[in-house]
Amino acid sequence: MLILFVKSIVFTIIVPGIVAVLFPLLISGEAVPENILIVTLGIILLVSGLSVYSWCVWDFITFGKGTPAPIDAPKYLVVRGLYHYSRNPMYVGVLLVIVGWALLYSCLPILIYGVFVVIILQMFILYYEEPKLLNIFGSDYEEYKVKVNRWLPWFF
Repeated sequence: MLILFVKSIVFTIIVPGIVAVLFPLLISGEAVPENILIVTLGIILLVSGLSVYSWCVWDFITFGKGTPAPIDAPKYLVVRGLYHYSRNPMYVGVLLVIVGWALLYSCLPILIYGVFVVIILQMFILYYEEPKLLNIFGSDYEEYKVKVNRWLPWFF
């Protein structure tokens, strides 16, 4: 299990770290946090996104017996924890971090970047991830798709 933690940390630094931390910080440039309420909300979203992502990685490692990296994906379909409410909570966590940076620095370009990330993730999910999961997990994944929304949970 230690090796799965190490692989997950390396993947997290390389992919979500670049997408959700490095690029937004580069985009923010010389921006300086302004309004304390917006900054506070930004920090809350950053911490929430990091927490969501970390919880999902934990479930991938402990239950799924894999990592977030597509080349070392979980061996078992993870439907517990936040995956009980969203099929892609890890991506939601990454997006929360990006929006958190946008608010923290009151930086519209980061928010626009976040929209592009959503579009890329949606295409990745539709054309790679979901077909692959359907191929690997078959009817279990099909049932899961019917019960759980792709992005945000259904509350009603």
